[in-house]
Amino acid sequence: MKRFAILLATACLLCPSLTHARVLFTQKSLYRNITVTDDGTRRCLKFSIHRDIVQEESCIYDEDHDRLVFDYTRLVLAGLLLDPNPRKILIAGLGGGVLPRTLRELYPDARIDTVEIDPAVVDVAEQYFDYKPDAKQHVIVSDARVDIKRAIARGDHYDMIILDAFNGEYIPPHLMTVEFLRECRQLLADNGVLVANTFSTSKLYDSESVTYQKAFGWFLNLRRVDGNRIVLTRKGKPVSPSELRQAAGQYTRDLTRFGVDLNKVAAIASDQVDWDPNARVLTDQYSPVNLLNGRD
Repeated sequence: MKRFAILLATACLLCPSLTHARVLFTQKSLYRNITVTDDGTRRCLKFSIHRDIVQEESCIYDEDHDRLVFDYTRLVLAGLLLDPNPRKILIAGLGGGVLPRTLRELYPDARIDTVEIDPAVVDVAEQYFDYKPDAKQHVIVSDARVDIKRAIARGDHYDMIILDAFNGEYIPPHLMTVEFLRECRQLLADNGVLVANTFSTSKLYDSESVTYQKAFGWFLNLRRVDGNRIVLTRKGKPVSPSELRQAAGQYTRDLTRFGVDLNKVAAIASDQVDWDPNARVLTDQYSPVNLLNGRD
């Protein structure tokens, strides 16, 4: 037993990931508690509102900042199969800036606007996660719905909108209503793509699904057993799972450095109705999303 204890202690010294993560930064912003940690393998941005619930929002590998850590970020890139050459992209939710930074590498000539409500998150993304705004990559400190309304009023349009403003602890109710999704649809260019990172393991699933169905008429579901779910749709003709898989085979950009295989991503796409079609649609008057999101 003593020998085992010595071996375990030695292993902990040699493997930083087995020890407690080092806290690099902590701040209580206007919207959440923000923490940045590094365990010797990964650097992570963590959000919490309640002290007993901490959510990893973004992570990067210490030795390879390009390779994506989370499955959901790989699934989000399925949107590129519906538009392999987006020229103008809007992302709601910055986190550590992993998605906009990845898209900036893939599409250096595209304009990428990221909307983030919390200015403290912008500072952390720039200081700890290699997020660097430039002439074509902008960050807008605003509520995403307010910014989208302003963009519509200006007559703007985007080839792709990515909704990534949710986490496991809290969902902004006004960003999950049929009115909001219709505003997103209005902001899309012809055949513009919408990708939403959301959930698959709560009571919200049925109402959320019928809400997307009502706003867009159709969508593809990319759902994993671990709770990750991506809703993929566009303003235009519906796409079948087989057509998405065909597009994956024809995609020409090399995603190897990011650890992404779009053939595997497209393989889980489904258009099967696996929700209650009679569930209540979420609206600006009825959007109890954080109650519905409670796990059974």
